[in-house]
Amino acid sequence: MTPPDLPAELRAALDAKLQGLSRNDAAERAALISKTYRDGGNSGAITSEADALAYALARMPATYAAVNASLNALCELRPDFAPASLLDVGAGPGTASWAAAAAFVSLQRFTSVDANTALRALALDLGRDSARLRKMTYHRGDARAALAGAEPADFVVASYMIGEIGKAERSGLAEQLWAKARDTLLVVEPGTPAGYARILALRQQLIASGAHVAAPCPHDGTCPLAAPDWCHFTQRLPRLRAHMKLKGAELPFEDEKFSYVALTRTPAARRPARVLAQPVVSKVEVSARLCTADGLSIAKVPRRDKTAYARARRWRWGDAAMDQS
Repeated sequence: MTPPDLPAELRAALDAKLQGLSRNDAAERAALISKTYRDGGNSGAITSEADALAYALARMPATYAAVNASLNALCELRPDFAPASLLDVGAGPGTASWAAAAAFVSLQRFTSVDANTALRALALDLGRDSARLRKMTYHRGDARAALAGAEPADFVVASYMIGEIGKAERSGLAEQLWAKARDTLLVVEPGTPAGYARILALRQQLIASGAHVAAPCPHDGTCPLAAPDWCHFTQRLPRLRAHMKLKGAELPFEDEKFSYVALTRTPAARRPARVLAQPVVSKVEVSARLCTADGLSIAKVPRRDKTAYARARRWRWGDAAMDQS
């Protein structure tokens, strides 16, 4: 499993970009961009190099951690998956490409798509000193238009971008993403009810088109969760010193909530139950809420079953409960 913090190469590249940058100005820019996103805006708020860097410092660590966690879940269930090519849609500063490069040494071709000129320039700058990502091909353009001319790839990733697409276009975008994925498609969204709803709609649509869920779901059936509940996970990540200052944060870490789905052309060999919340551990038992192939269940693993109890004590929110498969 790869760690949730940014790779050393990427941290060094960001540090280099920070030289001479006013931290106060960056913090103000990051706050404005964040407000625009919360109010339903999109990356159109990022219009300059300073905007792009402020956005990367504020959001890149958390986005990387969420994509990384999703990739770890996928690789745990498909250890033989070795894609040679990646298509990163809505790539922004290249966050998902960096995470995929860390997860898959097999990747040789990196192609990115984004409409934002400033984010594209930053992504190319950050990857310039990376032996692998300096070869990235980055196309600027609207996701749907750019996808139409993009080459298919073994692995397609769309992270934190579907919410920027109008509802009327999402169905067409989902079909395009799936059509470009030779093997696997990973979609990651914020871990909010709205983000989960977008994941769920895409999941249902593409299963109907022949896709199979590799993670997090242990089945291709209807999601058993009912409102106000929603499927999401959390990843704790360390904050860089610059990240803390930019956000005015005191804690050296933050927790990123995210929702995701990994879809494949062929069914995964195994699809174990998924831990949907942090388990409750007592001296008597471990109690965990699971999504299983048969629906939701509460697993109660008694302490007297020492082997199973020891295994269940290690479960964390979002883990595959391997012994429940």
